[in-house]
Amino acid sequence: MKFLAPLLLVCLLALPAAAQRIVISGQVVEATNGEPVPFASIFIPKSSAGVTADADGKFKLTATGSPDSIAASALGFATQRRQLSNAAVQTVLFRMKTGGVTLGEVFVSSRQPENPAFRILREVQRHKPGNARTALQAAEYDSYNRIETSLIDLPKSLSNRKVIKDIRALAVRQGAAAAADVDAPLPVFASEVGSRVYQRNSPLRRREDLLHKQMRGVGPREGSVLSQMLGSNFQNFDFYPNWQNVLGKDFISPIAEGGRVTYDYELQDSVFVGKDWCYKIAVTPKRSHDLAFKGTIWITQEGYALRRADLVASPEANINFVNDLRIYQDLTSPADGAGLPTRTKMVLSVRPYEKQAAMLVRFTTVSSNFVRNQVHEEPGFYDQPIMSSLMEPTEKEEPGVGSLLTGLPQGGAGGYFDQHRPDTLSLSERQTFAVLDSAKQLPSVRNVLDWVELLVNGYKRVGKLDLGPISTLYANNDFEGNRFRFGFRTTPAISRNWLTQAYIAYGTKDSRFKYGARVSFVAERRHWTVFTGEFKHDVEQAALLDNDFLDNNNLFTAASRWGRFRQGKPVLRDLTSLSVQRDLFHGFTQTLTLRYQNINPLFQYRRSTSPGGQPPTVEPGSDVLQLSELVSESRYAPDENLVQSETRRRAVGLKRLPVFTLRYTLGAIDWTQGDFMYHKFNLAISHSVSVGQLGRLTYRAEGNYIPTALPYFILKTPLGNQTPFYNANAFNLMNYFEFITDRSVTLRLDHHFEGLLVNSIPGIRALNWRLVGTGNVLYGKLSDRARRINGNTPDLPGTISTPYVEVGYGVENIFKFVRVDFIHRLTYRDTPNTSNFGIKVGAQFRL
Repeated sequence: MKFLAPLLLVCLLALPAAAQRIVISGQVVEATNGEPVPFASIFIPKSSAGVTADADGKFKLTATGSPDSIAASALGFATQRRQLSNAAVQTVLFRMKTGGVTLGEVFVSSRQPENPAFRILREVQRHKPGNARTALQAAEYDSYNRIETSLIDLPKSLSNRKVIKDIRALAVRQGAAAAADVDAPLPVFASEVGSRVYQRNSPLRRREDLLHKQMRGVGPREGSVLSQMLGSNFQNFDFYPNWQNVLGKDFISPIAEGGRVTYDYELQDSVFVGKDWCYKIAVTPKRSHDLAFKGTIWITQEGYALRRADLVASPEANINFVNDLRIYQDLTSPADGAGLPTRTKMVLSVRPYEKQAAMLVRFTTVSSNFVRNQVHEEPGFYDQPIMSSLMEPTEKEEPGVGSLLTGLPQGGAGGYFDQHRPDTLSLSERQTFAVLDSAKQLPSVRNVLDWVELLVNGYKRVGKLDLGPISTLYANNDFEGNRFRFGFRTTPAISRNWLTQAYIAYGTKDSRFKYGARVSFVAERRHWTVFTGEFKHDVEQAALLDNDFLDNNNLFTAASRWGRFRQGKPVLRDLTSLSVQRDLFHGFTQTLTLRYQNINPLFQYRRSTSPGGQPPTVEPGSDVLQLSELVSESRYAPDENLVQSETRRRAVGLKRLPVFTLRYTLGAIDWTQGDFMYHKFNLAISHSVSVGQLGRLTYRAEGNYIPTALPYFILKTPLGNQTPFYNANAFNLMNYFEFITDRSVTLRLDHHFEGLLVNSIPGIRALNWRLVGTGNVLYGKLSDRARRINGNTPDLPGTISTPYVEVGYGVENIFKFVRVDFIHRLTYRDTPNTSNFGIKVGAQFRL
């Protein structure tokens, strides 16, 4: 009994100490962009308790006693402290700011006659045919893809906006340090997608079945083209080819054949990556402005396969708006066969100009359950790049349809990814997701989204209609004067299968009302079977009537309404058409169109009504043309990826093979009066080709043949350009109607040298200018019969005896948008009222 009292006293003293045992977990990230700070030191000040964070900046520390704070330090960052509470379990997020001590450069030299990394790289080339994924007939795997978007480096003027303050206040209320601090990244959007990916390598086909999807915050509208691009199909990096296309730019791979011309290599160490013993090799671009990577690659000792890559685009690389680009990728062990990516992470920071906010986007893809060389032979299995089994909005689901905000998971019950996510969200990510789930309810956020929708898509959502596009609301030209236009289109809230577009316009100078309507019905989606009907009564330019291969582009349509409209010879056209479109097999789209046109020239013109080419009549109204046409268009794009939205689809990604388009037109002029039939044939081939260090060449070859004599303004009129602005689709030193042909071939070349040459010139290099070269060639003829039927009017050009040729050189990327071309006319230099040299200015968006 005499020992009982001291024993009880010891136990009582020990209880408080046990009660003060606390567990602290969290993450260390960079303050500017939220990226993890690997291997940071975490410690309790004035104690021996401490741990080291892992490669993702995550840590877990157990402390005893009653510590009031915890600290983190890392090389190159200022030490940071966080206050602790009395809770037994706590989470802490450290947002580290640059500062502290950095190490100086260390130069290591070798007496060996050859860089030891070169021998390894030669072995990589020798083993590449068996290690590259193209060694497989096919592959399939489960894929989880996460995209996180935030704004960083917000200027003070933007930080004081109401919508920003509301989101910050929401983060403070939720205790989310990842978004609460004034200088913290501001979360905008996040998505998670689960899918099954199938790839066949010969021929190259890729299909992704979307199984589960969840979007948070300011995301794309459900069912839109962008919402279909959230899977792994568009973050598919492969470093085995010599060139890796990233954001439309051709980066040279660090394991490319001949990579020693671009990179310096250093063998740093030998380490285990998983179960594979690997060589760790540092890569550095020889020229900082080249499109190349800096970082580290890991090559296996057995089989010399790429096992891991941790790369950063050179900060000084000649690429616009992107001030940070990082790619991390782990691949399967060579013991399992050709390398397939198990985990890929890309971090992208986009900043329009200095002192402006930047957008930070993180892509994370985790792949598992690989199946190799199992080819699916079912007909059409690989034809559709994206298949979705997700629940889509129906005609009765009005709430949320048409909204940019989608908070509920798609394709499954709420919280699906909380139970089935193949990796763990960091503390920063969990806090960000929580803020995004609540931010969509803020009125200020909804108001901003309405403006974003208007600026990005050109339409304003009002109820179940989209009003616009805004680019065509007003125009001014020398024929119509002030042109006012009001248009709208229906939304999926009315129907997912029907799309109706209509407009009405009025010109103050010509005092005419114009109007049009177009209705499309998606009858079947697997082969994209679409029926379309259209009627239009509008003033157009005869120079643009033969626009067989011009895209249906709102910006082009709007730009053609400005300025000197009369030079294009205005006509009043009534158009009625019915068409059907269907994919017959992968890459091959067939379209049949039946159309009737009533064309009334609004310039002085008289035509012959006889197919024999008699002199033109002078009877009133004889200048009105009534055309009935059957148009067949076949388009073959063997490796094109077409992404479907509700009632539209769009080509995305890079096409490595040429695109062929053949159009045949069978028509009749005034067929009710027994006038003659005619035929038109058009063939176009377009392609964009990487030429390695020399940049990228885009070419377009086109042939036209019209065996029937027709009024000259419905023949083939090569598009001229009498404006000071550069037009890639025009002959830039050719006048309007300078040439008219019924048989012709054209070739257009547009070469972008990227940073070649100018990257090597001091002073110029800092401007990030790029050289361009162009060439346009036209050779064609106008038959004597066509000249006779047009009465040899003065509007007809002389005989084309030699090809028309113009070449140019120039500089693009001036102020990141401006392009200046210096163009020389090499033939037909003595033609009156033409220029043999011209300077054209253009604006373009190119990364």
